[in-house]
Amino acid sequence: MLTPNGRALSNTEHNWCRAVSSGTGITVLALQMTKLPSKTSLLHNILHKLQTSHPVLQSKLHYNPITKDFSFHTPTTQLVNIKFLDIPSTKQLLQTLSTNQDPNLSSLNLILEHELNNKDWTNPNSFPCNGIDLLFARVYELSDTKFVVVLRFHAAICDRTTGVSLLMELMELVAENESGGTRTGIKNEGEGKMGIESMIPSGMRKKTIWALGMDMLGYSVNSFRLSNLKFNNAKWPRSSEVVRLHLNIQHTARILDECKFRGIKLCGALSAAGLIAAHSTKLHSDKLKKKYGVVTLTDCRSVLEPSLPSHLFGFYHSAILNIHTMKGSENLWDLAKTCYTDFIHYKKCNKHFTDMANLNYLMTKAIENPSLTPSSSLRTALISVFEDPVFDNSHQMQQKIGVEDYMGCASVHGVGPSIGIFDIVRDGELDCVCVYPSPLHSREQMNDLMDHMKRVLIDGSD
Repeated sequence: MLTPNGRALSNTEHNWCRAVSSGTGITVLALQMTKLPSKTSLLHNILHKLQTSHPVLQSKLHYNPITKDFSFHTPTTQLVNIKFLDIPSTKQLLQTLSTNQDPNLSSLNLILEHELNNKDWTNPNSFPCNGIDLLFARVYELSDTKFVVVLRFHAAICDRTTGVSLLMELMELVAENESGGTRTGIKNEGEGKMGIESMIPSGMRKKTIWALGMDMLGYSVNSFRLSNLKFNNAKWPRSSEVVRLHLNIQHTARILDECKFRGIKLCGALSAAGLIAAHSTKLHSDKLKKKYGVVTLTDCRSVLEPSLPSHLFGFYHSAILNIHTMKGSENLWDLAKTCYTDFIHYKKCNKHFTDMANLNYLMTKAIENPSLTPSSSLRTALISVFEDPVFDNSHQMQQKIGVEDYMGCASVHGVGPSIGIFDIVRDGELDCVCVYPSPLHSREQMNDLMDHMKRVLIDGSD
C-alpha cells in the first residue's frame, strides 16, 4: 500500500524505469562555474529551496517485488546529498577519463559523459532499485577558482522542459544569493501527483483494437526495414558519449529566418540535415533508396487536462515516429518542410497520444529482446529531436554568477536513437549537445557526421 506521499507510476514513467536500467534516460545538467563560495554551502541552500518549491525532487523510487511495479515516494523532509571531489580527486578522474580519448575534449564534456554513465540506476546487480533517490548532486573542483556542478536526474521526473526550467531557476537563485535576495520558493501544488496518461483529454487517445494491432504490426515490421548509421562495434558494453554542433550568430539567424519564412520549426531543419548527412555515408547509387526513422519529442503540458505550466516538474513529453525515404538528391529546405509537416500532420491526428501505448510496449520489448533490433543494437531510429527549440538569453546573468559554460542532455546507450539532439539557441548561437551510444558508434564517426550536418545547414542558409 502506498503512503499518502506516494503514488504508482504511470505507464510512461514505468517504461523509463525499464529504460534507465539499460542505460537510457539518465538526465544530466552540468555547469562550469568560477564562483562557489564556502564550497558546497551555497549549493546546499539553493537545492534546498528548489526541493521546497518542487517536492518531486525529493522523491525516492520504490519497487514492489510482488506486483513488480514501481512507485514514487516523497518524504516529508529530504535533502539531496552533495558529493564533493577536491582538486586531486578530480584531476585523477579526468586523467582516467581522458585515456584514449580526443585530447581536445573539455573537462566539462568528460565529466558530463562520466555522469551520463553512472551506475546508480543501471547496475544489474542492484536493479530493481528500491528506496533510491531520483536526484543526485556532485561538485568537481577543477582549480581554486573553477568548478563543475552536476545535477543528475532519473528521466521519470525530468523531461527537457523540466531540465530547462530547473536550470533557469537554479541560476536565478544563485543570482539572488549574490545580490542578497531572499525570495520565497513558489509552491507548485499538485506537482508530480499524476502521470501523463491520466491527463490525456477525453477522446484524444481513442483507437480501435484493430487499429492498435495494425499500428503495432507496422512499427514492428518497419523497425527492421529502417537504415542505420554504420555500426562500429555492436558487441562491446556501451556508454553514452557527447559531441557538440555549434553555429555562430550569423548562421543561426539565417537558419531561423529560413524556418520562419517556410513556416516550420528548427526541428525540421535539424532532422533534414541529419538525414542528409547520414545518407551520404552510404555507398550506393543515386537510385537506391533508404528509409530512416526520425523521432520528434513534443511537450504535452499545454494540452493536458488540467493543463500544466512549464515550471511544473515531471515527464510530460510524448513522441512521434516518422519514416523518411532518402535517395541522395534531397534539398535541405524541401526535406525540412517534409519532416516538419509530416510530424505536424500526425500530431494533429493525436498520434502522440494514440500511439503512446504502442511505443512504450515496443520500447519494453526491445529492452527485453535486443535481437529484435538490427545487430541487437537497440536502435529504434536514426535521430531524435525536440519540436520546440530552447532560447536562452541569460548571458549577462551567467557572467554575473560565474557560469562559463553548461551542457544538458540524457543518456541513450540503452534503447534509443543513434543520435539524440538537445538543441538550444544561446544568445543567438545554436548549440546542440548530440548524444550517441559508444562503441556502437565512434567519436570520429560522430564528429564527421556533425561536421557534415553543419556544412549542410550553413550551405542551405547561405
